[in-house]
Amino acid sequence: MTKVSIGLRGWRFEEAEVFDESGAFRPLTEMPPDTRDRIGRLMAIIDNPCDACWLIHGEEEKQRCRPAAVVYGEPLREVVLCDTHEADFLYWFREEGGRDLVGKRTFQNAFHQWFADGGRAPDGYAGVEHIETDPDLVPEPSREEPTSSVHETPSREPTRTAGSGDDDELVSLSEEEQESLDIDLDDLDV
Repeated sequence: MTKVSIGLRGWRFEEAEVFDESGAFRPLTEMPPDTRDRIGRLMAIIDNPCDACWLIHGEEEKQRCRPAAVVYGEPLREVVLCDTHEADFLYWFREEGGRDLVGKRTFQNAFHQWFADGGRAPDGYAGVEHIETDPDLVPEPSREEPTSSVHETPSREPTRTAGSGDDDELVSLSEEEQESLDIDLDDLDV
């Protein structure tokens, strides 16, 4: 099976789990739960600014933030970054203990705190060499048309506030949106 990134680099999907034989997106109900959760979350974050840029400029100057190009972490604990700040994240992950937080609730907040405290990759730090083969052949998810197959719930604009937690966003989802993500809120400390 072929793995593909959709919209943002980072999260990779089995092509056959996301697309049907004609190349169109499968309905969410036909996707495995983990894939469905990631696709649903991707639709909510695809237009977000880079987390690092947002930490620098804040909500007041959000227009100065570069758009996200890559996503790391787990849904609702993810870090979205522009190409410029990806190396900072990779340095934190590889050299500053980020790897130890994989899958933990504190993953996103720990990176944000490290970056806000002035953490940066050294000049010339090697990031990841991304190889893009035929990116035009992979359909881009659209925020205007997600309800037909990829995103079966109403689109909502993600919001960010300084110090907001992962769980705040999850709790703000409607019951229908929570059910489509197949997440049990009882497992979370909300």
